[in-house]
Amino acid sequence: MMDEKDLSQEIKRYYEVRAKSVIKSLLKREINGQYAVSRAEALTVVMEMIRPGVTVARGDSVSVDQVGVMEEIVKRDQNKIINPLVRDADGNFAYDSHERHRLEREAFFADVFLSSTNAITLDGKLVSIDGHGNRVSAMICGPNKVIIVVGANKIVKDADEALARIHNFATPVNAIRHSLKHNMPEGLDLPCVKAGYCVDCNHPAKPCQYTVIIEGSGIMDKGRLNVVLIGEELGI
Repeated sequence: MMDEKDLSQEIKRYYEVRAKSVIKSLLKREINGQYAVSRAEALTVVMEMIRPGVTVARGDSVSVDQVGVMEEIVKRDQNKIINPLVRDADGNFAYDSHERHRLEREAFFADVFLSSTNAITLDGKLVSIDGHGNRVSAMICGPNKVIIVVGANKIVKDADEALARIHNFATPVNAIRHSLKHNMPEGLDLPCVKAGYCVDCNHPAKPCQYTVIIEGSGIMDKGRLNVVLIGEELGI
């Protein structure tokens, strides 16, 4: 009997169509793009892109964690890992701020950088916002290979819609995540968290200090950016 309550197949088809359209746009911008139906397939794709022996660094990314990339790299035990985001069982940083910043700078000299983006447009632009800037700067001018793991739920029409999505959804949700899981209560004091939408604040703890729109790869960077679009809802 047909289950009218289950829309998984419809959404899967919708995500696939949009993702493949985005990938065509990415290729025109000299950005590599691949589509993976599921996070399990994405994990295989990503691991095939990371050769044994290379140094791998990461930025803060729920999507990377949901796909399970870091666990698989650790399990393989053939790569040096630069991870400033190591936390203890209570969600606190394992390193002090000085060591974290040192590792964030060291990440620029890794062979591979793992991250996500906050939104990706139908015409192939990657739109990201950072509070500290280490993630977006490494994406722009860091390791020679950048692997960007993105759920199809982050596909938007254009840069304006991308920025609206980030300011009104991703930023407040991410602030709440850090407050609840990483012992950073100052996030709950952000105006966007209290209002549920961006109020264009100047709060000292706001996590949207650096805005970057990647429109493509130049001649010297051709093949450096690699996007894996996944037909599931991932990340924030």
